[in-house]
Amino acid sequence: MLYELKNIESRAFTSENKTGAIGAGGQAQNGRKGSPCIEGFRKGQTIELVNCDGPGMIRHIWITLPPGNIDHMRNVIIRMYWDDQTHPSVEAPIGDFFGVAHGRQKVMLSDCVTMQSGKGLNCWIPMPFKEKAIVTIENDSGSDVSHLFYQFDVTRGDELDESTGYFHAQFRRSNPCPMHEDFVIADNIKGRGVYLGTTLGVRSIYRDCWWGEGEVKFYIDGDSDYPTICGTGAEDYMGSAWGLDEVLTPYQGAPLVDHDNGLYSIYRFHVRDPIYFQDSLKVTVQQIGYGSGAKAQAYWGDDFTRYRAAGNGPDADDCYFELSDDYCAVAYWYQSLPSQPFAGFPVREDRIKDLLSGETDGPKRSDV
Repeated sequence: MLYELKNIESRAFTSENKTGAIGAGGQAQNGRKGSPCIEGFRKGQTIELVNCDGPGMIRHIWITLPPGNIDHMRNVIIRMYWDDQTHPSVEAPIGDFFGVAHGRQKVMLSDCVTMQSGKGLNCWIPMPFKEKAIVTIENDSGSDVSHLFYQFDVTRGDELDESTGYFHAQFRRSNPCPMHEDFVIADNIKGRGVYLGTTLGVRSIYRDCWWGEGEVKFYIDGDSDYPTICGTGAEDYMGSAWGLDEVLTPYQGAPLVDHDNGLYSIYRFHVRDPIYFQDSLKVTVQQIGYGSGAKAQAYWGDDFTRYRAAGNGPDADDCYFELSDDYCAVAYWYQSLPSQPFAGFPVREDRIKDLLSGETDGPKRSDV
């Protein structure tokens, strides 16, 4: 609780105080804001933002860079390493990690991640570590980032026991996800843990329908053909219904609903309804739409597969049917170490493909 007095230290890792040292903040230019950011974050460059001995906990992250660049939001990559693991436990584009897919910047407000005014990227997810925390950021975009501002608020001396899980986050994209295949949000998670949430992005390719009828499924501790937890639809998973509108709540919502360009970004955090697993976890979402079967069959041809829609007769034109859309996701969870190395982080071209067309203006600076 906030009123409890504890024997722990508070530190901040910034551009000016790169080691989070005691009494070492704000020294440049005689303490008059002499080094607030990294000036010139070069393409191809990787920078270590945090290197902290434990036990401790990352409590808050704030990052910003000049707004309105889709390439930067999708191709500047954040990675985190815990204790003695050499492979990352977190690996994701900064835009997707902070809750908005497709390299877009929108107002995003939740209790876990935020994009304030679409420009200030914050994360409030606690990230404990027992021995060491290392955080890096890579500019894998096609251009330099002129300014990179950041602050990691960390405590040291936290009391952590054997029940402490380590934070993980992984980005995936399938463009397009093959028809008759479920998009895999998370897989190969082995160990004991708890699933925290999802940022899910969809670029709808066949737009003459509602794309979001696919069920989100959680295969827990050895589930094979059928999952233990199965939802009723994509917008249902994030708490909405009967389609999708832009909405933000503490644990679920949709910061991006762009029908003109077929771009959607939704989120769900299981803070109040955590999903526990003891041995393994896999999370998927189906690609199923709703609309005119005749139009969909004309578009998809021999690949068309239809199902009776709830409330409709078996021969009704409006029905459910398989789709093939562009899906991406960041899955967030805690688990025991060691964790499995992530498979196949998408290369730059695959991360950004098809996202620059239909581009709209992003947020602008309001300080100049």
